Amino acid sequence: MNKKLSPYLKIGRATELSGSDYVIYRALEILPGSLAWITLFLVFYSSYFYPVYTSYFIITFSVYWILKTIYLSVHLRHNFKRVKTNLSINWKERIEHMKYDHIRHLVLLPYFNESEEVVEKSLTALLDAHYDPKKLFVVLASEEKAGKEASDIGKKMEEKYKDIFGAFLLTVHPKNILGEMPGKGSNIAYAAEEARLKILNKLSIKYEDVIVSAFDIDSVAYKDYFNCLTWNFLIHPTPLKVSFQPVPFYNNNIWDAPALSRVAATSSTFWQMIQQERPEKLATFSSHAMSFKALYDINYWQVNMVSEDSRIYWNLFIANDGNYEVVPISYPVSMDANLDVSILKTLVNIYKQHRRWGYGCENIPYIIFNFIKNKNIPFGKKLSATFVQVEGFWSLSTNPLIIFLLGWLPVIIGGTHFNTSVLSYNLPFVTRDLMLMAMLGLIFSAWITLSFLPPRPNGYKKHRTAFMVLQWLLFPINVIIFSAIPGLESQTRLMLGKYMGFWVTPKHRK
Repeated sequence: MNKKLSPYLKIGRATELSGSDYVIYRALEILPGSLAWITLFLVFYSSYFYPVYTSYFIITFSVYWILKTIYLSVHLRHNFKRVKTNLSINWKERIEHMKYDHIRHLVLLPYFNESEEVVEKSLTALLDAHYDPKKLFVVLASEEKAGKEASDIGKKMEEKYKDIFGAFLLTVHPKNILGEMPGKGSNIAYAAEEARLKILNKLSIKYEDVIVSAFDIDSVAYKDYFNCLTWNFLIHPTPLKVSFQPVPFYNNNIWDAPALSRVAATSSTFWQMIQQERPEKLATFSSHAMSFKALYDINYWQVNMVSEDSRIYWNLFIANDGNYEVVPISYPVSMDANLDVSILKTLVNIYKQHRRWGYGCENIPYIIFNFIKNKNIPFGKKLSATFVQVEGFWSLSTNPLIIFLLGWLPVIIGGTHFNTSVLSYNLPFVTRDLMLMAMLGLIFSAWITLSFLPPRPNGYKKHRTAFMVLQWLLFPINVIIFSAIPGLESQTRLMLGKYMGFWVTPKHRK
């Protein structure tokens, strides 16, 4: 550690504090859920007592939703073109004209109970990359809690790949460490420190020359990922003050996943593509990369909370007094869409995964509390970051429900006087037509989906491709059941102090 860190930098929840700090942090934990529930209460209250005004509001809100859809679609189109361009660039040729021989990539692959097939596919993708494997340091990070089967897979991979990469390290994260929450954050934090001691120090590698890619075990690097990442790292004026965010494609098993799973996965991809065009709103998500030196200076990822992928950005942002950002590289890595042995289990897994993602609302109390404590961050940055986070999670849990409820709620509970009005008769038709206009954006979504699909596997007939288009008719179901409701549950759990633990998404391949 090269500098003294704030005692509040790695706070996980209010129960770790005492006195007035506990009161403030606990109040901030209540904030996201209370905003969402107050909003939904006002929906019912206004529909009953003020149905006319509510009707005008829902028409206005529907128009706003159309404009927002157009706005987001424009960003999606721009990033679609950017990703296509970046996939066509010869990144290896581009960095050949730069001094990059000193750069090394540390790839962290944490796993729990995934199959040998899932683990090995990520490793073979590293070998298939257009990058010298001797410049890749691979850490296969297992969990002691996973037992003998996971240990045997790790040993088999170590024996097979230890002489191929620049270094190959198998780590076993101990179970039941005091103060740690079992999950990806605690595992990769342990793995990174082991890599420092057993690889970087042993080989006398400067920390400033190492780029860390924190992958999931199902993350499959596209062939030019490391070249593209290296180029972005080298051209940035302050590479130790940025994280680099690729676009997550859920293409590994997309042809096998059921329609609702495909829509949920692709919707997540589209949202990340949109955020890549709005870097001021972007935080790290899932697979991400940054300088090892930046990580080492803050003692790696937090080990006491769920959303380690986004929290590491806020750790670095606060530790650097707001002088830290996320650089979108608009280049993909591929992961698994949700798939289990049955459709029911798959749907349950989708819900649980999105509930875990929705629990990223735990960042709201964290950043506001640290903004209060850190006087060196410019007020404008504090205000902007707070608004983006609060509005984002509020929209996630309420906007789809507002659209779903308000189209018919005033008609049902607005009373006899309202129901005899022309406005009451026309409201459902007006909102329906406005929402149909907003749904036209799904045609563009379907086109983008087809553009990024991997080749159709043997044995799948052409009508399967048609289903990739028709699946977008399920989007309204997805945005309510697998986005708004799990988001609302996550915020409610945080509000009530029913803290969540880390849930590992099962990986299943046909």
